[in-house]
Amino acid sequence: MGKRTILNSKHLEITLKRLASQLKENHQNFENTVLIGLQPRGIHVLERLKSILEKDLGKDLVCGQLDITFYRDDFRRREQPLIPSVTNIDFIIEDKRVVLIDDVLYTGRSIRSGLDALLAFGRPKSVELLILIDRQFERHLPIQADYIGKQVNTLPSEVVVVEWEQLDGEDMVILTEIENG
Repeated sequence: MGKRTILNSKHLEITLKRLASQLKENHQNFENTVLIGLQPRGIHVLERLKSILEKDLGKDLVCGQLDITFYRDDFRRREQPLIPSVTNIDFIIEDKRVVLIDDVLYTGRSIRSGLDALLAFGRPKSVELLILIDRQFERHLPIQADYIGKQVNTLPSEVVVVEWEQLDGEDMVILTEIENG
């Protein structure tokens, strides 16, 4: 099984700082902006960006976590039932600029689920999408990110794995082949 490093720890940190800079450029003081990470892995991207931005801006940002389990189109098709995570949105998104954050964009189905789940909390003024890794190919839905950490060309037999120091021991993004293609 082949394995290739897409981003090592140093390059992942540089990528996150660049994404934070792009957000600052477009949202200035974040007065009317909220950041929402998709469960389970988008929240790790959110936490890193939040840390960088709050340090740079010198103020707390409004952030939340959104579980999309019950909004997934494959929810009832799995042999193993999905176990929901925690949604933590204790603020109003009505008329706010929302930045939806996830780790990998592949088919677009998770993002579609995230948009559906988000609307249960109100009608935002706008929604932007921030993705750490954009797989580019095999999109099933016409969804594209506003902020992209890195674009990679992948085959359907490959998977992008984002590892975080606090969970996996090291920050890195790898591309690996799925066993039995």
